[in-house]
Amino acid sequence: MLQLGEKIIIVADAFEQNLPIGDYGYLIAYDRNPDNAFDYVIRVPQANRNFYVTAEDIEAEEELLIFEAERTTHEALIDYALSTYNEKLFHHLMNGESVEAEEPEIIAQETLSQAEFIKQVNLRAWI
Repeated sequence: MLQLGEKIIIVADAFEQNLPIGDYGYLIAYDRNPDNAFDYVIRVPQANRNFYVTAEDIEAEEELLIFEAERTTHEALIDYALSTYNEKLFHHLMNGESVEAEEPEIIAQETLSQAEFIKQVNLRAWI
């Protein structure tokens, strides 16, 4: 739920009431009337008006900025993958495939006592 006084952006106009889509406004009241389809009352300074809106018509400015930053980062990574011919990164970004790190296999060697080590060296020396 949005807080009173929070800066919001109008993203839709569900009831076609000529909302200024893309403009910002401030949440000034909750509409608690159960018989009403609207959830909030917002103030849009550019239009110098108050509007009744549904929760789907508005979005918090902070959330939109975070979404835009993620989208821009994703596009920049795609451009980087294309310019460096990094096929694995490109497939990971486009398809969501997991990028498997190529790690060399680590062979677990048992620790040898000094006597066993000398025995193996002598065996290989004879061969």
